[in-house]
Amino acid sequence: MAPFVPVSRLDELAPGEVLALEVDGVEIALARDEDGDVHALEDRCSHDDIALSDGDVEGCTLECWKHGSQFDLATGRPLQLPATQPVAVYAVDIDRSSGVISVDVTTPIPQ
Repeated sequence: MAPFVPVSRLDELAPGEVLALEVDGVEIALARDEDGDVHALEDRCSHDDIALSDGDVEGCTLECWKHGSQFDLATGRPLQLPATQPVAVYAVDIDRSSGVISVDVTTPIPQ
C-alpha cells in the first residue's frame, strides 16, 4: 500500500459535507468541518456499526444519524453517548496547488 492515496479534490467537498470512500480496502468517512479542515475517520460508528458518512457534520464533530453519537473529527473520540469507544482517524494531506486530497490508511493516528 502506498502511504498517501489521492481520494478527492477539495472543491468536491464543501464545508459540512461527508463522503464515503474506500481506500486500500479501508472504509473511511472523509469530512470537511465548518472551518474548512478535512478529516478522515473510520466509517463505522463504534456503538452500532452504522456508516458515519451518512451522518451530519456539526462544527468539528460528526454525528451518527441512528442514535446521535458524536465523534470529534480530529481525534475520533466520542463526545456524545451512546458511543463510548473512539473510531480510527487517518492522516490527510492536501496539495494546495492542485486541491487533491490524499489519505494514509496504513496507520491510524494515535488517540
